[in-house]
Amino acid sequence: MIVVIQRASEASVKIEGEIKASIGNGLMILLGIEEADGQEDIDWLTRKIINLRIFPDEAGVMNKSLLDADGEILLISQFTLHASTKKGNRPSYIKAARPETAIPLYEQMISSLEKELGKSIGTGEFGADMKVSLVNDGPVTIVIDSKNKV
Repeated sequence: MIVVIQRASEASVKIEGEIKASIGNGLMILLGIEEADGQEDIDWLTRKIINLRIFPDEAGVMNKSLLDADGEILLISQFTLHASTKKGNRPSYIKAARPETAIPLYEQMISSLEKELGKSIGTGEFGADMKVSLVNDGPVTIVIDSKNKV
């Protein structure tokens, strides 16, 4: 799994012109799932996301976690994170998980994040054409690949 984590002062996702979910202070996360991903990736990424110290403390130093900051999460599935651009100019998405694999893992990731955060999170809709808006606070953007944890 690959995640692109962006610290946000606000973020939202629209589907067919209607706001599906929005957050204030927190993290807007793009999630890419590949066929080899599983529960171990979900567990590891959940702990990493919830405890990542990227929110400012009283001195303005990035020293607080999402829990410390009482932040929210907006999670958006995005298969294009697994694009291969090695050959030619048309990206290949062969590593991206097919919906029958990706949808259950996406739903498990939602549940895992909600459990650890202790509240509901905002989400997009798997496979939908979404319009995502974000005010990136900082800007702070971090990319994490669960396959590179060692």
